[in-house]
Amino acid sequence: MGRRHDLSTRLASLVEIGDIMTAMKNLAFMETRKLASFLSAQRIAVDAMENAIADFTSCYGRNPPAETREICLLIGSERSFCGDFNAQLARAGEEILPGIPVVAVGSRLANLAPDLLIPGANVAEEVEPVLAALVDALEKMQSAQGSALGITAIHHEEGSVKSRRLLPLPDLPSPGYSHPPLIHLEPFDLYEKLSGQYLYVALHEVLYSSLMEENRRRIDHMENAISRLKEKVERLRMRFNQMRQEEIIEEIEVIMLSVDPHASS
Repeated sequence: MGRRHDLSTRLASLVEIGDIMTAMKNLAFMETRKLASFLSAQRIAVDAMENAIADFTSCYGRNPPAETREICLLIGSERSFCGDFNAQLARAGEEILPGIPVVAVGSRLANLAPDLLIPGANVAEEVEPVLAALVDALEKMQSAQGSALGITAIHHEEGSVKSRRLLPLPDLPSPGYSHPPLIHLEPFDLYEKLSGQYLYVALHEVLYSSLMEENRRRIDHMENAISRLKEKVERLRMRFNQMRQEEIIEEIEVIMLSVDPHASS
């Protein structure tokens, strides 16, 4: 009886764990639906920004190259249960930008001992404060160095790890307009403002894309774990039923052995 009781307690615990994992999977799924809307709007903003940059630089050129300090921006996860999400980022960072100072977003990247670690977003609504903290940190780094930053972001997007150059502004094909755009600032000043604005909208897209992929990984991870858990629960239930049957047989045998053979006469 004691072993069956222990098995019953274990079964109840596993079922409860399964319910928690299912809830986590459902929350991740709902987050992907919400992020899909945010990400779609942000990509429209990035496309509009890149069109404006291409229009401007095709007519007014780019500012003279300045001395830059290169940094690697790793966008990881704040939470676990997303497989090798962060391990893939770490490997990509070492391969793409070896020896470059690292700014990491996401507490799960703390084991990499980055030069700067910023807590990441758990849900879409937390992207804005994370972005504000990141931009503030980058501005302080630039002021401390006294030189412009060359920023390359390494992040997850649509099933793979991507490397994206954020600053200086990307080289974009000319739209081929016949007349230059009207501007109300000096080209040098406008270029600097475009750089800052592009960094802001591009980081939005990078953070949303990473969070989307993180939740997709979490869904897959949870589905696999739930499937394995269900198999284990089924095996334990079979063992539980088998033990119960054995106990019933033992009880019947005890009853049969206790019957007086002369009672019927």
